[in-house]
Parts: sequence; C-alpha cells; structure tokens
Amino acid sequence: MGTFKTFQNIEAWQKARVLANRIYDVSGSGLFSRDFGLRDQIRRAGISVMSNIAEGFEGGGSKEFVRFLSIAKGSIGELKSQLYIALDQKYVVEDVLSELFGLADEIGKMMAGLMSYLRLTNVRVSKHE
Repeated sequence: MGTFKTFQNIEAWQKARVLANRIYDVSGSGLFSRDFGLRDQIRRAGISVMSNIAEGFEGGGSKEFVRFLSIAKGSIGELKSQLYIALDQKYVVEDVLSELFGLADEIGKMMAGLMSYLRLTNVRVSKHE
C-alpha cells in the first residue's frame, strides 16, 4: 500500500467524492428532490463518508485515522439503508440502486483494507506525526 501526502491522494476518498456527487444528482430531481427529509439525510450520509476519511487523515495519527474510517464505514451503511427507502418510494430505480450500492461497497472494502493495513503496521499517516 502506498503512502499518502494528502487525503485527496486516498483512492477511497476519491471514490467517496464520486459517490457523494452521484447522491446529489439522484436526489436533486423528481419526487426525490421534494422529500426534504430523506434528500437531506442521504446527502449528509454521502458527505460524511468523504469528510470522515479526510478528517481522520488530518487528525492525530494512525489510531485516530482508523476510528474515522470506521465512522465513514458506518455512514456507508446508513446511506445504503436510506437508498432502500428511496427505492421503496420509487425515487430511484433498481439500476440506480445497484450502481450506488456497487460504489458504496467498493469504498467500504477499500476502507476495510486500509483499516487492516493501519492496524497491522506501524505506518505513520498523519502529516502531523
């Protein structure tokens, strides 16, 4: 696994950014755009994934980074759960759900791998260490 100089270099963050923008695209039109509660909550969950990756990287070291990656993984679960509501309400179709789930699962696996790596090594990830 390579080293990162900035959180923007982390592939999971890059893909989380794509996911957050897709969530904005999907939730910004049709009936979905008028369900303010679900629209805002699902957007916050998408933003939380990329934000927690960045915050963890910028924080106090490897243990802190793992903690924030875990929070980001939790936001992936929240996002996926909310996507089921969007499907049930017919705000999204199965193809969109599958696309977003695929991206979310990919990000989750990347974060799990990064968490394992950080736990098993003594690598220093924060620019503050």
